[in-house]
Amino acid sequence: MRQLGRHLYIRTLLVVLMAIFSKLSLAAELSPLSIGDALTLKSNILAEQRRINIYFPSEYHRNKKGKYPVLYMPDGGLEEDFLHIAGLVQIGALNWTMRPFILVGIENTERKRDLTGPTSDPRDKEIAPNIGGSDKFRAFIRDELMPEINKRYRTSGETAIIGESLAGLFVIETLLEEPSLFDSYLAVDPSLWWDKERLVSTSADRLNKNLPDKNQQAQAQAKAGQKRVYIAASSQKGIVEPSRALSEVFSKDDRIEVVFKELPNETHLSVYHPAALSGLRSMFPREQ
Repeated sequence: MRQLGRHLYIRTLLVVLMAIFSKLSLAAELSPLSIGDALTLKSNILAEQRRINIYFPSEYHRNKKGKYPVLYMPDGGLEEDFLHIAGLVQIGALNWTMRPFILVGIENTERKRDLTGPTSDPRDKEIAPNIGGSDKFRAFIRDELMPEINKRYRTSGETAIIGESLAGLFVIETLLEEPSLFDSYLAVDPSLWWDKERLVSTSADRLNKNLPDKNQQAQAQAKAGQKRVYIAASSQKGIVEPSRALSEVFSKDDRIEVVFKELPNETHLSVYHPAALSGLRSMFPREQ
């Protein structure tokens, strides 16, 4: 009987210990993983709420007085391109191949509405019921999002924008329509076929209209420097050709510093990650 009682005691103790360890393990598994902030911003311009995902370089938390440039990205949802671009920004700062940036991802609600401008091409109008809202989306970034980011976080005043496909189209349109909004523009496989390649055919005229002329350029450069542009293209037919043509226009304008890179081994579906890595390294090198 004594032996039986001892076995029962040990068995009960094991059950209790297993329950305790099970609860501890469950608590550990449920601990949240955080890499930044998630901000919900009510937009009067867009008449809707927008989720903004924000990643901070590790230096941001160590250096409490440091101020950092901001890289904005459409297609910035957690189920979109935010996480893999955040990874590039993180490793680039850690391995000293690029400067540390705050990354601000704008999650989509109606992507084809926000990232496209007007079009006269009937084929473009078939892609979605609502298109041509890029002016409003740009105003949201300029008048609502940027002031909120600058108010909440330690920003240096330097800004950049990165996007692929229709987001790349928006990047190029913003450069041509409102070049003062960002210092650097990175467009990967931009959908320049939109509106019968109108951005390409009108690019020189738009630059002359919206960028300071050469007499004003010295003063503008003293304040903000040249506009820096990175364009990358995959092997996708209908995208690489207008991207190449646009880069040639930019290369002839000494108000713009342009880098154009073709990645013929990549498709439209695979190009963003390797092109973004190359672009971030070339556009934002860190002093050794």
